[in-house]
Amino acid sequence: MTESTLDPKDAIYRKVVEAGDHWMHRIDAGQTFRILDLEGNQAADTLFYNANDPTDRYAADVTIRNQQALYLTTGTTLMSTEGTELLTIVADTCGRHDTVGGACSRESNTMRYALDKEPMHACRDSFLCGVLEWGHGLGKRDVTNNINFFMNVPVTPDGKLTFADGISAPGRYVEMKADTDVIALISNCPQLNNPCNAYNPTPVEVLIWN
Repeated sequence: MTESTLDPKDAIYRKVVEAGDHWMHRIDAGQTFRILDLEGNQAADTLFYNANDPTDRYAADVTIRNQQALYLTTGTTLMSTEGTELLTIVADTCGRHDTVGGACSRESNTMRYALDKEPMHACRDSFLCGVLEWGHGLGKRDVTNNINFFMNVPVTPDGKLTFADGISAPGRYVEMKADTDVIALISNCPQLNNPCNAYNPTPVEVLIWN
């Protein structure tokens, strides 16, 4: 784990994102972006797009292949579908982050848990709200594979995914430096059916430094 030397008082932008809400913002090349887990074990589902070409977006498979590791942490470069280096993780006090578990949806809630879970708000709903509000031609097809910052999704030896208790804690964070101009979209997960956030969705804070 690697701590940051940046002071929150020097950030040019700060925003608390409540549980279940979405947040979308441009981050320019060279700027540093932090997601802060305010109360611990919250899952911040996140998508990144190349701001110069939003069809060029974060790709889990390219990122995993590039770093030859399944989980994300300090030193990981987040890669796009076209092989663009989007951001690099420069500080991380959580230790690892999931990039294969995907985002909860009303359909997956129904399949995994119970039919009566279908009306519950889910991360794909938040992602869709974000891209439609942002405009610039983005839509449903642009909600693709995402990162689950602070979420613990162990992969078993036989290749199965398990959603386990979180390994984050209040005040832990992940910090990235933008390698190109990017658009970040967060769905602060409202999930109440698995232990990814201790069955208690909580706020996160986002900060940006020049």
